Order: sequence, then C-alpha cells, then structure tokens
Amino acid sequence: MAPPLLRLDDIQLTFGGTPLLAGASLSASAGDKIALVGRNGSGKSTLLKIAAGTVEPQDGLIFRQPGATIRYLAQAPDLEGYANVRAYVEAGLGPSDDPYRATYLIEHLDLTGDETPDTLSGGEARRAALARVLAPQPDILLLDEPTNHLDLTTIEWLEDELSRLSSAIILISHDRRFLERVTRATVWLDRGETKRLDRGFAHFEEWRDQVLAEEERDQHKLGRAIQREEHWMRYGVTARRKRNMRRVGELQAMRQQFRTHRGAEGTAALVASEAQESGKLVLEAKTIAKSYDGRPVVAGFSTRIQRGNRIGLVGPNGAGKTTLLRMLIGDLEPDSGSVRLGTNLEIATLDQRRASLDLNDTLSQYLTSGRGDSLTVNGEEKHVVSYMKDFLFKPEQARTPIKELSGGERARLILARVLARPANLLVLDEPTNDLDMETLDLLQELVAGFPGTVLLVSHDRDFLDRTVTSIIAPEGEGKWIEYAGGYQDMLAQRKADIAARSTIKAAGKPSSSTEAPSAAKPASANKKLSYKQKYALETLPKRMEEAQGAIAKLEKVMADPNLYAKDFAKFEKTAAQLDKVRADMAGMEDEWLELEMLREEIEG
Repeated sequence: MAPPLLRLDDIQLTFGGTPLLAGASLSASAGDKIALVGRNGSGKSTLLKIAAGTVEPQDGLIFRQPGATIRYLAQAPDLEGYANVRAYVEAGLGPSDDPYRATYLIEHLDLTGDETPDTLSGGEARRAALARVLAPQPDILLLDEPTNHLDLTTIEWLEDELSRLSSAIILISHDRRFLERVTRATVWLDRGETKRLDRGFAHFEEWRDQVLAEEERDQHKLGRAIQREEHWMRYGVTARRKRNMRRVGELQAMRQQFRTHRGAEGTAALVASEAQESGKLVLEAKTIAKSYDGRPVVAGFSTRIQRGNRIGLVGPNGAGKTTLLRMLIGDLEPDSGSVRLGTNLEIATLDQRRASLDLNDTLSQYLTSGRGDSLTVNGEEKHVVSYMKDFLFKPEQARTPIKELSGGERARLILARVLARPANLLVLDEPTNDLDMETLDLLQELVAGFPGTVLLVSHDRDFLDRTVTSIIAPEGEGKWIEYAGGYQDMLAQRKADIAARSTIKAAGKPSSSTEAPSAAKPASANKKLSYKQKYALETLPKRMEEAQGAIAKLEKVMADPNLYAKDFAKFEKTAAQLDKVRADMAGMEDEWLELEMLREEIEG
C-alpha cells in the first residue's frame, strides 16, 4: 500500500453538547478517490476543513506529507479582492505550475477569465473555484459539493477530469451518479466516528445497511447480557458471603455502554400538504417564445401538461430552464404565444436561489412566517417544534438563527416550509442541492408518489431517472423538445435520432424532420470541430469497444461464486477495476453523444 499523503487519527471536536467528531479518522494516498458521506450536520465539511488546515480540532493527530500540495474547494467560494476570474484562478498556482493549465480550465469551464466577482452567478463562481483548485494538479484535492450549481455537461466533464488526475481526492457530494463514477473508496461519518469501505460509492448503501443491522443486533445482545447479569446480582449471590466484584464492575461497564450508545440517526418525514385536486389539464403552452438581447431562449415551444405528470427540465446553465419554467406557470409573460393554466391550481415553489431565506430569522420564525408557534399542515394545526422534528431538527434549534445552519440543513428547512403549503402543483428548481442521501431518498419517494403535478429543474441524473415521466431538453437556438421517460431514456432517444439521421444522410435521402432552409444560417454553421474533437470522434468508438471487452472479461471473473471466499483480495481488485471501466465506458458514451450531436449541428 502506498504511504499516506494525508492522515487524520482520533479527531475530536465539540461545539457544546454532543461531540461533532468523536474519534474520526481519514487517510488518503496518491491516486485515492474517496467519497466522504454522512447525514447533514454530521460534520463532513468540518472534517474536510480540518484536513485542509482551516479548522483546528480539539484533539487528535494530523499528518500531511511534507511538501505535498493541498487544494480545498469550499461550499461557498470567496472571490473578493480579485480583479477578475483569471486573477483568482492564477493566484492558486504554485511557482512550478503550468500557467496554460489555468487557461485550459477557464475555457473548458465556459468562462472567459474577464468576469468580475460581483457579476458572477452561483454557477459561474463555482466553476471559477473549480478552475483554481484543479489548475495546480495538487497532491491532495479536497472538494466540498463540487457539483452544486453545475449543469449536466460540466458535471460529466468534471467526472472525466477527476478520473484522470493522479491526485488523492476526497469529496463530498449529494450526486449519486457522480460519486459512483468517480470514487473507489467510501468513508462514512456517522455519529462522530468514521468507518471506511475500500470500494466505491456504488457499494456504500448495501454495506451501510449491513453495518447498522449488525449494530442493532449487538445492542440487543448487550441488553440481554445486562439482564442476565442483573439476575445474577439479585439472586445468584444470596447463598454467598461476598459478591464477585469483577462481575459487578463488568455489569456497571455494560450499563454505561448501553446508556451512552447513540442510535442511528432517524429519517426525515417528508409529506407534502395536499390541496384540492386540480383540473385534468394543468397547463397548455402554444408556440411560446422568449428572447433576450436578440438571442432566442425559447422559440415556438408547445406542450400540454396533465394532472399527475412529472416533468423534468434539463440543460446547460444559461440555456433558459428557469425562464421556460416561469413562463409555464404564468410568472413570466412570453414574447409571443400563449399559456393557459388549468382550474383549481395551488402552486408551491422552491426557487433555485433560495430567495425566501432571511438568514437572521430563527427556524421557528421562518416556518411560521412569524405568526406564533404553530402552523397548519394538511389541514391540522401542528406545533412548530413537532414539525421541525419531522425534518430532523432538534427542539433547541427552534430559536437558532438560520445563518448558523449548514448548507444541507438550510435546504431541509426550505423543503419543510414548501411542503407545509397545500399544493397540487409542485415547482422545484434544483431541490436536491445540499441534501444528504437519506433525505434525497425521501424526497424522491415524495415526488414519485405525489398525486398532483410536478415541474422539476435538476442536474441530478439519478434523481431525474427515478422521478420524472418526461424530460424537456434544449436542442439549440431556443428549440426545446420533450422526451418520454427519464434522463437515460432521453439520451437513448437522442442517440437513436442521431443514428437515424446518419443513416438517411448516408443513403442520400432528405430527412423528413429537416426544417425548411432559412436565409440566415445558424451560428453553428460557421463553426468547425477542433482537432481534439475530431480525434475524439474517430477514436471513441474503438475505445468503447475495447472497454466493452474489458467489462465482459471482468464480469466473467466476478461470476465465479467462490471468488469472494477463496481469494478476497482478487475479488476486491476485480470489483474496483469493473467499477472504473464501467464509469469510463459511461463517460465515453456521453462524450461521443455530445460530439456527434455537435457534428450533426455543424454539418446540418
């Protein structure tokens, strides 16, 4: 095993009351790709800050390899004091680092470098911060929610970039698919302690459930053992002149262990307040269009959304997802076309910017809108503390200012307020940001089972696949198309469409879907594929074929039912290789699709 570049042992930290970190450990060697997972408020970000050296623990050992470079991506990057993005990114380079790397990253993250900090959106600030920490290619890379505010194209690019790096990487993320494709080990921070699984995140949840089941069995056995010892204490010593003091001491120790055991964290109770059923037709849009500064954001889009539909909107940042969403629900007038809303609509909205938060409000004030200590949920009055418990907040947090909450706790608080409002149309703009896996699971179940209608903007591919009935995606020049199914279904339909158009073109036949030629060519007609893009298009099919062959060989090895028992090391190594090759294969397929679509657009 390679020597660690970073090692934390027995880390202790308490902010009053229950310890946040109680013996946590973390280590990383060159090439490690580690997912740091845990509940919101469990201390993941704090442990990462301790690794980065920005927070000091109260106790514990910290080792960082002398001379090793460390870069840390915080949840809220601070660009204050820098003239522009380029200055901010280049400030992260060391004396021996290649300045071209900064330019490469700025361009690939769709920035110019001339943007000033005060004009950046949340997504642009996140991309600038990513460029800064990736530019030096550090020995140790610590990433806290790197995919927040990123669009799907950038997330997929980041997956490939991180997979190629030789840096030791420790990352926190709520994006399941991102973690599955990037990581090869998982550290679970639970009740102040850490447990490590030397396999990627794809295997985490099954392992976690096994650990919790074993813990529950052990606690049950301990309770039974205490009962037996107490019986001996009461009746076994009546015929003896003196007690066995060793057994008395052991009983006291068992009682102490049983009393101080912190059970597994509970789960949030996400229930949406249901309003009166809406009409069958929720909304109808006819050839709606919207342009800004002469650039079409939406051009001639039409749709009919009926009660029970769950629609996902996807696309790059700036494509117009939020604009289209606002037009559909009547918050924004289209330049042309019309939107007709159905009857009996009760809309509950979760906005991307979390604009409803006043950080100086307490949790109680926010949930009740400052009106007393109770709120109405599903037609019943409920005390605010009782409602807070449903969302995993402690009673003493009722008077806590929102500014003291973690990012995940704030996201959970906003959900609590949105779901308390009676609604038959949920409008959710990036609802998964900052939520832990358990709360994401519950939100997924809520959305998938919601009896009303859902309009959802998200970059979380796994969440989309598990919840929506159709996807609306941009095709360029303001054109949007609706696809049946989830995100993977959309990709499959796009691939089939590209293949069909290629076949038609090869046969020399005009495509029935080709629009009438316009006097003005689209902007893409003047573009050309770069040398790198052409090379990728030529080589990707062969690389995918080789990867498929490698997957088949590894799956054949894993098919041996006795492999785990007779050669555990080989089982672990093969499983890790299989995870990596599958992740590489998925990345190559997505890259090929994107490049093929670009080529078709340019040549068409």
